[in-house]
Amino acid sequence: MNNDMHPKKERILVMNGQRIVQQEEGGQWITQKVGKARELKPGIYNAYLAKDADRALQHIGVVFHIDDEYVYQQEQNGIMRHPFSAFGAVPEYGRPVCITYEAGRAVTIEATLGLNRKLSR
Repeated sequence: MNNDMHPKKERILVMNGQRIVQQEEGGQWITQKVGKARELKPGIYNAYLAKDADRALQHIGVVFHIDDEYVYQQEQNGIMRHPFSAFGAVPEYGRPVCITYEAGRAVTIEATLGLNRKLSR
């Protein structure tokens, strides 16, 4: 069916406005793709640590990666993966969204994360 017995080890690096998709091959991280970071915050997003999303819960966080099988979302408590096939309209990466499931289908709405605070002197 799929290769979950030997899943590919993949991570996304975001720095300097770039989003770099890498896979581990033979103990080395090999760059697969480079693109715009959009609204993703700089950091390392380890897609290979993702857990399957609980369809009974509401998932709020930033979508950071999408492949042929999954939509990956960084939540406050970790990384979740949602089956790509559950989406009618796949969300863009870099955006905070709320994903819920209704009748087996993923429903996505835009979300806001935390409070926006401005620093002043």
